[in-house]
Amino acid sequence: MNTDLWKRACDVIPGGVNSPVRAFGSVGGAPYFVARAEGAYVWDVEGRRYLDYVQSYGASILGHAHPQVVEAVRRAAADGMTYGAPTEREVLLAETIRDRVEGCDMVRVVSTGTEATMTAVRVARGFTGRSRIVKFAGCYHGHSDALLAAAGSGVATLGLPGSAGVPAEAVAQTLVVPYNQVPVLGADVAGVIVEPVAANMGLVPPQPGFLEGLRAACDAVGALLVFDEVITGFRVGPGGASTMLGVRPDLWCFGKIIGGGLPLAALAGRRDVMEVLAPLGPVYQAGTLSGNPLATAAGLAVLRLLDDATYTMLAGRAAELARLLAEVFAEAGVAARIPVFGTLLGLFFADSPVADYEGARAACGNGAYARFFRAMLERGVALAPGPYEVLFPSLAHTRDDIERTADLARAALA
Repeated sequence: MNTDLWKRACDVIPGGVNSPVRAFGSVGGAPYFVARAEGAYVWDVEGRRYLDYVQSYGASILGHAHPQVVEAVRRAAADGMTYGAPTEREVLLAETIRDRVEGCDMVRVVSTGTEATMTAVRVARGFTGRSRIVKFAGCYHGHSDALLAAAGSGVATLGLPGSAGVPAEAVAQTLVVPYNQVPVLGADVAGVIVEPVAANMGLVPPQPGFLEGLRAACDAVGALLVFDEVITGFRVGPGGASTMLGVRPDLWCFGKIIGGGLPLAALAGRRDVMEVLAPLGPVYQAGTLSGNPLATAAGLAVLRLLDDATYTMLAGRAAELARLLAEVFAEAGVAARIPVFGTLLGLFFADSPVADYEGARAACGNGAYARFFRAMLERGVALAPGPYEVLFPSLAHTRDDIERTADLARAALA
């Protein structure tokens, strides 16, 4: 860690970072500064190499700096960085998303996952003429005011602001309920937003009947069901979590993978719902950099390289990593749960499965993750610097990388 660079960062950037988890607040110490990355690895400014399971929080599914993605961006950059006008690649990207996700008729490309979820809430309210939004404790949907609501001890509660600067009125129409429990919806509910596979409180898959129950509950009162697939979209499988789980929402939020590592996200959904967006309808949304030509070039390059075979390969590597780590923890006598869904895996220092935010908080609040994180980092393995994150193996991680990870975890636990 470059102490001088960290001091300079803290002097000019609030907290020294531009996204809070990067500050290592929950794991201790100061962050490493990345100088470059390739494949499964990143190098810090002092030249130390780390086997990277952050992979830009899932955006780099092919691994860092994949040659075909880099070349696509290089060619796009030679034609100009941004135009403020429509481009063909925006259409191609929207068509690619539509063709991969059944029931997805139209796509609005934006720049961030927060923009996508914020717009989804506005669309749900504009389409239904209602105000109430239901979200689930432990599901993170970006930092817009209406969705920064905290939960109350596992029971349904009116949202309380989850951040200073968010007035109570901003979340007064947000209802927070426990994950993996189907709430009773009133006729005032505009929409229910949920991570179909929760990946912001560790990895918590949906229990059987949960998503089906949400679909039925929304249909019963005329509310919209919104799947936040910013993480899972095109990461866990060709059509994302909704395709794998067989439940179709009215709206999807996508990000990370579809930008190929550059800032890009999207709101997608049913034609009649999406047509409320301006300029067709009365719900306004805009963005100067939406559909950026470099980001669409990168996203298309990535999606073209992802087929059934690549997802099968990556899921196999994730399963193998989970199996080996489970063996290592068992040998060491350390209670741990390593849930897997598709190509994602989580890590809870707990002796029983985690099904909701209360369970996640208990598993993440015992301090074990921070100690394990530091021990792995010392051995050259970079995990996410927070216990509520997941591990993102990429297609660049080889079987040798995975086996070495398990060996280093054994040494770290010892």
